[in-house]
Amino acid sequence: MIHQVRVLSAVLLVLSSSACTRLHTTSGAGDRAPEARRSVLDREVPALLTEQIIPSVSIAQIEDGRIVMAAAYGEQSPGVPVSTTSLYNIASMAKPISAEVVLRLASQGRLSLDEPMYRYWTDPDIAHDERHKLLTPRLALSHQTGFANWRRETGGVLTFKHAPGAAYGYSGEGIEYVARFTEKKTGAGFETLAQTLVFDPIGMRQTAYTRRPWFEGRIAVPTDVAGKSLEPMIAGHYIASDLVYSTATDYATFMLSLMHDTALSDDVARARRTIQVPSGKAKVCAAAQTRAYCPKGFGFGLGWEVIQFEDATYLMHTGV
Repeated sequence: MIHQVRVLSAVLLVLSSSACTRLHTTSGAGDRAPEARRSVLDREVPALLTEQIIPSVSIAQIEDGRIVMAAAYGEQSPGVPVSTTSLYNIASMAKPISAEVVLRLASQGRLSLDEPMYRYWTDPDIAHDERHKLLTPRLALSHQTGFANWRRETGGVLTFKHAPGAAYGYSGEGIEYVARFTEKKTGAGFETLAQTLVFDPIGMRQTAYTRRPWFEGRIAVPTDVAGKSLEPMIAGHYIASDLVYSTATDYATFMLSLMHDTALSDDVARARRTIQVPSGKAKVCAAAQTRAYCPKGFGFGLGWEVIQFEDATYLMHTGV
């Protein structure tokens, strides 16, 4: 099923990243041509980078179902200009990519979103706790595992803060858990699954979970709050929830596949954009300037936050 969509804001890959997609949108992407928008960016962005002490930004704009503009500003590293092919650590925006791997496997019938994961994978830390048998891919992708964000928050040991499915709780550990499950269930490495199911089919040629030879000379160097350059963190073993490197245009390519529900069954695509667990609506409404901006529903779908208004549904994920 193809959904007419448009991106409300460009994908910005800096030290943190965010993306927001609108489904079932009405007409109109603004009255400025990409060239005019580019001229505004050229004029305004450099000053913003200086003001915010941000070394660089890479931007990709999607309009009418295609990437219409890409731009980069600032320095990739001290003295080296950034380019649209510079690679950024996209932080937690790795999670939607990893979720997509699981969703495509489910669409192919190679796993069920509601099957107990313990039949193929149980983390030794929780093997003694019978609640591990309640864990499913759906609960992991909607952040309902009951785990803390990271096990370092619970003394370096994975443990349940509450029963799986009892409440929302954002967890990188949950994404790592479902990734391990997919490996055990399919017999394939998670990076291989991502490459064959997501990256290769949709043309993401500049995205990887671990170091590649083509990373050389292309990494956008991170900085601290004072603007001092830091050593880039590059994973030697995949992390499903973090440390993926990509370009803005490659991530925009990923978002285009999302907009078209590429390689997903109707049921799985519908589940992705359906709120599986409410979260944070009161906070969003409190920050809204008017009641019109208070959504009727806010929570996590499968891999993405879902924001529901009367006339539109938005998918969002941050990378902080």
